[in-house]
Amino acid sequence: MRILLVSQWCYPEPDLKVLPLAEQMSELGHQVEILTGFPNYPGGVVYDGYKIKFYQKEVIGNITVHRVPLYPSHSKNKFERIANYLSFLMCSAIWGLFVTKKADVIYAYHPPITTVYSAIFLKIFKRAKLVIDIQDMWPDTLKTTGMISNDKIINIIGKGCLLAYKFVDKIVVLSHGFKKVLAGRGVPEEKIEVIHNWSLDINDQVDTKEVLRQKVGFTKFTILFAGNMGPAQSLETIIDAAKELQDENIEFAFVGSGLSKEQLEKSAQGLNNVKFYGRVSKEEVGKYLDASDALLVHLKRDELFEVTIPSKIQAYLKCGKPILVGVLGDAKNMIEGNGAGISFLPEDAQSLKSAVKKMISLNSSELESMGEKGKRFYNENLSLEVGSKKFDSVFSSFQ
Repeated sequence: MRILLVSQWCYPEPDLKVLPLAEQMSELGHQVEILTGFPNYPGGVVYDGYKIKFYQKEVIGNITVHRVPLYPSHSKNKFERIANYLSFLMCSAIWGLFVTKKADVIYAYHPPITTVYSAIFLKIFKRAKLVIDIQDMWPDTLKTTGMISNDKIINIIGKGCLLAYKFVDKIVVLSHGFKKVLAGRGVPEEKIEVIHNWSLDINDQVDTKEVLRQKVGFTKFTILFAGNMGPAQSLETIIDAAKELQDENIEFAFVGSGLSKEQLEKSAQGLNNVKFYGRVSKEEVGKYLDASDALLVHLKRDELFEVTIPSKIQAYLKCGKPILVGVLGDAKNMIEGNGAGISFLPEDAQSLKSAVKKMISLNSSELESMGEKGKRFYNENLSLEVGSKKFDSVFSSFQ
């Protein structure tokens, strides 16, 4: 089959889905192209080695990538963000007609919804089937993150999303919760397919856990949070729990950065069981994950987060470490339902404190078994190979 992948973001930007999926589809014998913009996410600044041009064609591996102009921005300014989305919509729709080959199937990565509208335009003119991959539930995410608070605008965007879905042949979502939400909004269930996200490879570590612990400076039973530290993560809960766990032989380690990091560091001043290691390279993250004793994921209490599965959960499961999960709904069910960790109530320091005490009461073989169950579940259900075969099945269903 001839498959065209349309996404506003693609490698070398953080890219969990588009290029990895293209490579897998190519290995399965399909002819694959990517239509995308010039890399500028997440900083809103065009990457070194690139500059905005009328058009640029490049080949990554054996995948042809077509880059079209867009207004580079990831600003909090709503008008700049809108300009970013609309510029890619227009350029990808128009340029895509001429620079890409005829396609049997078009895949569109959502967010933003504007990319879906571009793909609909291309679907009509190329007479192709259209599959969209919903990674964020719009307009819910826009409201929850505070990007848009005006209810009238939220309603307009919501109607725009539902209108777009009518022109789509198949909708792929990352959780059963997402499927339930869409079905509740009138999208036919038979149109929706659940394909969980995968995790990209993290460098395998040749050193033993003890050697890695010495390298990164872990000395106690270490519970690691890795990733973005923003309002959605609500990490003050971890600091509050740490204040009541100072007599235990544990430490909370934070690796990453974000809008809330500075305030978290202030809140943790004077605590002997909280350490911040800053942002590290993708190559270095594996050291911290492998050196830790347990991994932690937390999101603020919100109905939207009950139907989503944070991407770090797949990475955590793949590492084979026990997980403390402070997210309700699908994420909790995935971890506890497969014996891969212990849950606690989000934004509840006492609940986290109890979960930590329960985890450190387990012996080493019990902790190891918990991690192995999670890794086995990942390999059998969430890996890139498993997920790409499911996408191949969706694409091939149109033949």
